[in-house]
Amino acid sequence: MSQVLHTPPRTEAAPHGDLAALAARHGLTVSGARPSLPEYIRQLWARRHFITAFATAKLTTTYSQAKLGQVWQVMTPLLNAAVYYFIFGVLLNTKRGVADFIPFLVTGVFVWTFTQTSIMTGTRAISGNIGLVRALHFPRAALPISFCLQQLQQLLFSMAALVFILLAVGVPPSLSWFLVLPALTLQFVFNAGVSMIMARLGAKTPDIAQLMPFVLRTWMYISGVMWSIDNLIKQHHGMPPWLGDLLRANPAAVYIDLMRFALIDTFHASQLPPHVWLVATGWALLAGVGGFIYFWKAEETYGRG
Repeated sequence: MSQVLHTPPRTEAAPHGDLAALAARHGLTVSGARPSLPEYIRQLWARRHFITAFATAKLTTTYSQAKLGQVWQVMTPLLNAAVYYFIFGVLLNTKRGVADFIPFLVTGVFVWTFTQTSIMTGTRAISGNIGLVRALHFPRAALPISFCLQQLQQLLFSMAALVFILLAVGVPPSLSWFLVLPALTLQFVFNAGVSMIMARLGAKTPDIAQLMPFVLRTWMYISGVMWSIDNLIKQHHGMPPWLGDLLRANPAAVYIDLMRFALIDTFHASQLPPHVWLVATGWALLAGVGGFIYFWKAEETYGRG
């Protein structure tokens, strides 16, 4: 007996619209599809406890292998400040003409470190946690935000040491210290926005993380962390006015100077750029809102490929 094989008749592929209708009729949706912006914000808010717990856990484990443990949260920025004081304050004499240079320098180092580490960890937020991104479904913005929150917690530990330094060198407490709260809030929003921008870029091109230390180091040197922008502008009379305005409007310098104004009584309002609170708010909204939308637009691409 002979066996006859019958091949099924060929059928043309269904149009895309028919497939979409078929999927909708059976309750199927695209895996990892990007939700609307309001829904995305709602999902993110619903996971606020995960964000804070993740940030706290990362902070706790950072120095878990060190014998001094969490003491390094304060020692690391203090040692950085000591190195910068020796190089810039002593060797290069940038302390000349700067009242209360030690609080001036330590405040700059602490506030800059907050921005620097937020952006660095944000750059690796997706690429460095790809297993978590692929295994669980959650708003991916939770990762860069939680890393920024971790760095804010780190800064708050350092602020305790900063207060001790201020009191030790004779800077009296004042009501202006309460300005730290709005200044840190605006800086956190700015850092989170930039971190989300870098997280999206880093997810697509991980090599950016290798470039960022050079970019951030350059940014630090033009932000007045170790020297006074106000003194530099006064000493260089031939400096173009637009360059001085650019240095003053640098967002890192704005947030550093706001913190110095809040904490150091010899740092006067005349040393702040014009409309400083408006500028600080503008930077926070531009980076925070813009960075959030930019990150959200690529939500369904994270963890793929």
